[in-house]
Amino acid sequence: MTAAFEEGERNYSPVQLTGFVEMCERPARERPRQLSRVEIKDLTRRDLLVYKEQRAVWHANLGPIKTAQLRELHDGLAEIVDSNRQDGDRVKPSAVLDAFPGLGKTTAVLDYVKQYHRDQILLHGATTPSGHRRVPVVNITLTGNVTIRGLNEAICRFYELPESGNADQLAARASRAARAMCTTVIVVDDIHFLDLRRTNHRAVANHFKHLSTVFPVTFIYVGVGVEARGVLTDGLDDEDIDLAQAARRMTTLTLPPFTVDTEVGRAQWRTLMLTIERLLVLGDAYRGMLAEDLSDYLYARSTGHFASLMTLIARGCRRAVDSGEERLTVELMDTVKNDVAAERGRLELQAALEAGTLTTKPRRTKKRPGRRP
Repeated sequence: MTAAFEEGERNYSPVQLTGFVEMCERPARERPRQLSRVEIKDLTRRDLLVYKEQRAVWHANLGPIKTAQLRELHDGLAEIVDSNRQDGDRVKPSAVLDAFPGLGKTTAVLDYVKQYHRDQILLHGATTPSGHRRVPVVNITLTGNVTIRGLNEAICRFYELPESGNADQLAARASRAARAMCTTVIVVDDIHFLDLRRTNHRAVANHFKHLSTVFPVTFIYVGVGVEARGVLTDGLDDEDIDLAQAARRMTTLTLPPFTVDTEVGRAQWRTLMLTIERLLVLGDAYRGMLAEDLSDYLYARSTGHFASLMTLIARGCRRAVDSGEERLTVELMDTVKNDVAAERGRLELQAALEAGTLTTKPRRTKKRPGRRP
C-alpha cells in the first residue's frame, strides 16, 4: 500500500470557471483497495491512517448513481437543450427543476452539464473559431439578497471577468463573453430565492427575461417550491396566468423521492441498495448487507430522499471503520445522526414498515440470508 495519502476532497468551486472545468475534466477517483478485516489489522499505523482517509473521501463522494429518476431527469434536460437550436432572433425555452429538498437536485444537474461540457469540447474543440476558450456551460448560484447587479456580477465572476461597473455594464460584459466563448447553457441554482410575491424581486425576474433574449443559451433553473413563489407565472394571479411570458418559456421538470408503495418503486429501491453495496469499501461487507438486511431500515431513516440516504451511509461507513466493525448493521446505524428532516419524518414510515403494512422488498425477490458474525 502507498504510504502517502495523495488526494483528499477536491476543493474546487463549481461557480467559477477554473473550478467548474476541474470538476468536469478531472479523472474519476479510483476506488480504494478492498482489504479484509484481517488485512486491515496487519497495516502499519501510517498505512491504516492513509486507508482510513482514502475510504472517508470515497464514501463521502459516492455517485451520482444512475437511478431511474436521474435518467429521466437527464433525458428531459437533453430534450430541451438539444431542441434549442434556434437562431439568434428567437428566444430559447428554459428548463426548471422544481423539487423537494434533499433529493440531489444540484448534483443531478451538475452531473448532466459535466457530460454536456465534455461532449461539446469533444465535438467542437477546446477553442472557438475566433480563438477564445470554449466555455459551453456557466454555473451560478443565487443569494438570499438577489439583485440585478449581483446576478450579472455572478456571471462575470464565473467567466473570471472584471466585476466593476454598474448592472448594465456587467450584463453587456457577460453577454459578450457568452457569445465569444460559445456558451450554450447557463445553470442558475437556488432560483427559489427569487420570490415574485416580493415587488423588488420582480425586477430581477424581468431581467432574467432580458438575459434569455440577449444570451444565446438555454437557462436551467434549479430550486425548491419554484412554482409557489410565482417564478413560473411572473407573479401574476391565477386569472392572469395566460398573460405570463414565463409560463410559455419554461418547462418544469422534477426529481421525485423514492417510493415503495408500488412494485416498480420497490424494484428501483432494491437496485439502488445493490448498487451502493457494490461501491462500499468495508472489510466485512457482504452482498445483501443493504438490499436485504438494511433495506427497510434505510428507507425509514432517509424517508426515500437520496441526499439523506447518502449522508446516512457515509456517516455509517465512517463509524464502521472507526469501530473496527467494518460492516453496516442496524445497531451501528442507530448510533448515527442524520439530517433534521429525515429524523422527523422517519417515525411514521418506521411504524408502517415494522407493522408490515409497507415494505421495500419486491414481491418476486426471495430473501437471501446475509453473512453474519
